[in-house]
Amino acid sequence: MIWPCSHVAAMAAYALADLTVDSGVPLISLSQNESAFPPSPAAIGAAQAAMADAHLYPDPDWTELVAAIARVYRVPAGSILCGAGSMELIGALVRAFAGPGDQVLASAFSYAFFRTATLAAGADYVAANESDLTVSVDALLGAVTPRTRIVCVANPGNPTGTRIGRRDVVRLREGLPRNVILLLDEAYGEFADAPGEATFDLVGRGDTVVLRTFSKAYCLAGMRVGWGLFPPAIGGEVRKLLEPNNISAASQAAAVAAANDRAHMHAVVAETVARRARFTQSLHALGLDVSESHTNFVLIRFADASAVARADRVLRSEGIVMRGMAGYGLANALRATISTDDHTTLAANVLARWRRAEGNS
Repeated sequence: MIWPCSHVAAMAAYALADLTVDSGVPLISLSQNESAFPPSPAAIGAAQAAMADAHLYPDPDWTELVAAIARVYRVPAGSILCGAGSMELIGALVRAFAGPGDQVLASAFSYAFFRTATLAAGADYVAANESDLTVSVDALLGAVTPRTRIVCVANPGNPTGTRIGRRDVVRLREGLPRNVILLLDEAYGEFADAPGEATFDLVGRGDTVVLRTFSKAYCLAGMRVGWGLFPPAIGGEVRKLLEPNNISAASQAAAVAAANDRAHMHAVVAETVARRARFTQSLHALGLDVSESHTNFVLIRFADASAVARADRVLRSEGIVMRGMAGYGLANALRATISTDDHTTLAANVLARWRRAEGNS
């Protein structure tokens, strides 16, 4: 018999969306927080052109991509690492700085991959309470122990969509011991960027990492490009654990072009926010509880898990798949990605029909 490492055997597989719908019904996936928009035409053209050199390995130092990120976000190029999505960077950071006997701390309804990366490293995962589905700085600080090595905060949060402001982020960082890394995962940062709210400068302290991605606002989820700003002492160790040719040449070229087409990104964000507002308004009109979101999705809360199951069944009968949140400890909620107005209007209409059938209970 061949046995895996004990901590791997004890893990559950990372849960992906269940895209099952009734037979013969076209799938409308509102479950994976994908962009409703295609990438910038410049990104598509750049990826196609890069295929001419597909017989060559990609640039292992992401030279043009790093330069574009540094220019656009006004951050030091020497602090940037790129990964096959943010997930690769999260996993490498946790493996580099946490192991058996250590703890990684996050908030109760935080991004599920934080837990997966922690357990894969053989470390212990600890979740602190949230306040009204929002990260609680006080709860996080109160959960720190001498074994805590990393504190992970998704801001804005997934699956909640909520965020904390820079003042709270700084209070968290200043309240943590200097030997504890603060990981800020800002995958949805472009939807929440505002003057005076950036956190990139915290990396200069030497104990904070800030991650971003091209999957959401830049519409490149299928290309798998993430990046982060790392203090040198931290980034040097993380780099050892990254695959040496982790981002394909086509993906790098697409990301460079996308980063340079800021007008396209801002248009995507603006239209997503407008569609989110319309969808949220329609759900509120049905009497459903929808948390304020700073992302490309909304979290819809129902009376209980049984109501979620019944609503989900009716939605799937029309081909609409939202993401069940039981695995996040939110069994009374569905997460819905903002899609086209046609799709979100259909979803709202189906939920209205379900509400009438339920007697608005």
